[in-house]
Amino acid sequence: MDLRERILKAYERGDSTREQVAQRFAVSVGMVKKLLARRRQGEEIGSRYDRCGRKPMIKEGQRTDLREMLARKPDLTLKELREALGLECTLPAIHYVLADMGLTYKKRLSMPASKAGLTSSKGASGGSAVKAGSIPRGSSSSTSRRPKRT
Repeated sequence: MDLRERILKAYERGDSTREQVAQRFAVSVGMVKKLLARRRQGEEIGSRYDRCGRKPMIKEGQRTDLREMLARKPDLTLKELREALGLECTLPAIHYVLADMGLTYKKRLSMPASKAGLTSSKGASGGSAVKAGSIPRGSSSSTSRRPKRT
């Protein structure tokens, strides 16, 4: 903002052209022209970030409708939500809006977790005793049984 004001003051003094002001402040001539035009029209000379980027396709009222619909019937799919609200956006767009609203679409278990115990008995071995007597890797069982030739 400070730079914009200094550019306008330098040009309004009348001792330099638009090109000279642009060169002095290391900005484009187009920026100087736009600032001067906005000042003439009585507009704000600040940056206009609110006009940048893509505009949301799902407005605030539709977000409220989404929340109400999901409160009534939480198992609606994204496609059903889109059709019910008459939206013309992609399914990921609805997903991102729901995530932004703090609503997740993750399916949860509808029944309590099983309380089954361990499946093996306490006296069973862990298998390490069996592994100790096994054939080492890389050796073949057929070579160890052959008789030695003399």
